[in-house]
Amino acid sequence: MAPGTAGAAVGVVLCIPLVGLGPWLYALAALGLLSLGVRAADAAERWYGGKDDGRIVIDEVVGQLIALAPLALPGIGWSWPAVVTGFVAFRVFDVWKPGPVRRAERLAGGAGVMLDDVVAGAFAAPVVAAVAWALG
Repeated sequence: MAPGTAGAAVGVVLCIPLVGLGPWLYALAALGLLSLGVRAADAAERWYGGKDDGRIVIDEVVGQLIALAPLALPGIGWSWPAVVTGFVAFRVFDVWKPGPVRRAERLAGGAGVMLDDVVAGAFAAPVVAAVAWALG
């Protein structure tokens, strides 16, 4: 039930230790997971025989990490209200799929599985930054 939400929650849990590593290592970890995710999602689509099967959640993990990336920046800082905002904003953009998110989803294979969540995370990241800055 709610595999996308569960995957996003895993992204929040992974974000907690990654934020402490600083922005460069945070970005490197997110890019590494994105690269692995494209390959894994591509293989999973072939295995399950369908486009973006609900059992594939690495895309939500990476999208959530991107949404929360501002928390790793110097001067922004960690706060639970910003994390909750990022979680909700990412899920809204992921489910709503405004223009660029929907276009990214149409890409074939693992890239399409991953990139719609990357774009949704990129849409949510400024919201997170604004909330964290306002609270900071």
